Amino acid sequence: MPDPDTERNRWLAQTYRPALAKMSEREPAFATPSGLPVEPLYGDGEGMPGEFPYTRGIRASMYRGRLWTMRQYAGFGSARETNARFRFLLDNGQTGLSTAFDLPTQIGYDPDHPLADGEVGKVGVPIPSLADFERLFDNIPIGKVSTSMTINATAPILLSMYVALARRQGVPAEKIEGTVQNDLLKEFTSRGTYRFPVKPSMRLVIDTIAWANEHAPNFNPISISGYHMREAGCTAVQEVAFTLSNGIAYVEAAVRRGLDIDKFGARLSFFFNAHNHLFEEIAKFRAARRMWARIMKDRFGAKNPNSWQLRFHTQTAGSMLTSQQPDNNVARVTIQALAAVIGGTQSLHTNSKDEALSLPSEDSVRTALRTQQILAFESGVAESADPLGGAPFIEKLTDDVESGAINLIKRIDEMGGSAAAVESGFVQREIHRSALQWQRDVERETRKIVGVNCFEVEETAPPAIFKIDPNAVSEVKDSVARVRSTRDVRKTADALDALEGAARDEKLNMVSYIYNCVDAYATVGEICERMERVFGKYRAPAVI
Repeated sequence: MPDPDTERNRWLAQTYRPALAKMSEREPAFATPSGLPVEPLYGDGEGMPGEFPYTRGIRASMYRGRLWTMRQYAGFGSARETNARFRFLLDNGQTGLSTAFDLPTQIGYDPDHPLADGEVGKVGVPIPSLADFERLFDNIPIGKVSTSMTINATAPILLSMYVALARRQGVPAEKIEGTVQNDLLKEFTSRGTYRFPVKPSMRLVIDTIAWANEHAPNFNPISISGYHMREAGCTAVQEVAFTLSNGIAYVEAAVRRGLDIDKFGARLSFFFNAHNHLFEEIAKFRAARRMWARIMKDRFGAKNPNSWQLRFHTQTAGSMLTSQQPDNNVARVTIQALAAVIGGTQSLHTNSKDEALSLPSEDSVRTALRTQQILAFESGVAESADPLGGAPFIEKLTDDVESGAINLIKRIDEMGGSAAAVESGFVQREIHRSALQWQRDVERETRKIVGVNCFEVEETAPPAIFKIDPNAVSEVKDSVARVRSTRDVRKTADALDALEGAARDEKLNMVSYIYNCVDAYATVGEICERMERVFGKYRAPAVI
């Protein structure tokens, strides 16, 4: 086994200092408040930061060279209201945007559709057309900010809107930065905002990856998400296994399409949950990074080191927030955020303390953002890469998470892969079992939840509840009616006809046709209706 000190010295000389020099920076001098020096790396964990298999981080300098992106999730009411929240967050030091869309937009219904009734603007911002997207980003320069969009079934539509808006601002598609989630497999198992069956959904995912690789090379066309499966109740080991299995399915589908793994592989991104157990979560992130590096290099033969790197966004666990004693949630979110940062995340959303009760208020959103800023600038946690690496507990937990996840991936492979496991209901059943076990443990009080089954208090004064503008729904419906009455009717109809024709020809990439519809101010609902004529609608299997 190589001597850790020798390895560390080699890494400092050959990798770390050149990495900083490449960024035209001198090596920062970090010290504790007592003046004690903080080295860039400690411990003898496997490998070095910035080197395969990236257990200790994907960049040599990690946060000493650049902090994670602070990307708070926001969206509610109307495009106008959400734009104000975006600007509030940016004014308070947020470094990237993250967009929540309402359920009708996510599933592909316009706000005046009967199925949208009661859901418009409730859990995200409604965006029926490009006109609303233009209001959403009013006075926000697309060329100077990266934007994450939590959107799946309608991901190519919202990406097309982002590109169309950028071009209207004079920014070419090649210059935009951000992410669309675009992970349909996890929608079928845990989140439920699907529209089309598995096969055409996979086609749209790969179409989006292929289109973005060619036209928007700095944009991440997919964020392979374990977050929602964890929210639905799976364990940390299952989160890693199911997420990476889905990633394998997307890579296999893209390779079958003829895409270059070393080109599209470098733009794959991931999205994980940060749960309450500090050490298991840190180990989870380290194990996932190491596993993906080996999957891409050994299983798929990728040669570009950028294709081996698992780059991920983290969100703290919404399902762990409690409506009882909501101030306790600040402590929970801090622990979860700490796990994400020690685990080496590239961007982070911290939940607000009142989200178990309502949409977050401005005050609670500011506190959530300040939690990240305190971790970044006051805690010292960003001053050394993989600060717990080499600790026996962390290294053993990392190995154990990896071993458990590998065994579960093997089971899924034996079923024919992730898509087959989803269609059979296997993944759904596994998540349900874990969720049921967690709930039983809470009810039996073998798992303590402070304020819920222990240390309870009688709360007399109800907490303040944030409410959206009551006129927002009418505002959104008026907007879509105005778009329909003022657009070029012939241009819109022609674009929709061409889209339906493209859907019938599996050799065609549909994103360009979707873009033409968006550019002609066709609505999300109109576009999805045309695709549904060809693809049909997904019906979930009964899972017991």
